[in-house]
Amino acid sequence: MRVFFARGAYTKREVIDMIRTKSLFSCRVPHLESLFKKCEYPWQILDSLSAHIEELLKSPPNGFSWYSEGVLIGEGVKIDTGARILPPAIIGAGTEIRQGAFIRGGVVCGEGCVIGNSSELKNCVLLDKVQVPHYNYVGDSVLGNGAHLGAGVICSNLKGDKSEVVIHAQQEHKTGRRKVGAFVGDGAEVGCSCVLNPGTVIGTGARIYPLISVRGVVEAGTLVKK
Repeated sequence: MRVFFARGAYTKREVIDMIRTKSLFSCRVPHLESLFKKCEYPWQILDSLSAHIEELLKSPPNGFSWYSEGVLIGEGVKIDTGARILPPAIIGAGTEIRQGAFIRGGVVCGEGCVIGNSSELKNCVLLDKVQVPHYNYVGDSVLGNGAHLGAGVICSNLKGDKSEVVIHAQQEHKTGRRKVGAFVGDGAEVGCSCVLNPGTVIGTGARIYPLISVRGVVEAGTLVKK
């Protein structure tokens, strides 16, 4: 397995392909498919997310019911006492929201996810079977199918100087956004206490060792360690 950051030995075309939405995510959530298809790059999903959620709340997808005003849940969702969900939010079937979890609004998650103890989410998308089980922060981010964040992983979404977030590949991609977290591809694993810096892209199946500050683009299927 190889380690890849922004200045790896890849052509500009190859790097652009790595960070496209279709290269990172296989969206099988019916009410999210149209959103993912129209967004060439994953940060564009964040731009359209609020309006997309509004439309879903006007016409709830099949199998969803109202948990509270502005919050839809699927069948078999488990919400522990002490968890808090602020609208708007759409929580897929079979998802478990554990004690102390805080969903701050603008969140859509697929089926079978785990949002765990003291984890905080806002303005983000989780596809199916994502796990953010312990002390995680996920803001302005997209996590792919089966992605797993170890305990204490932070998706940092704001630069120290609060300037526009740029995706640093072999060329710079301006997002037009001041807040952008991470884009974690299908099946990626991030070890405990890692920080994913604003605009980090992690390819499908990549594995990140614990205690690493990650930035730039990590190629699919690679292993990143100190």
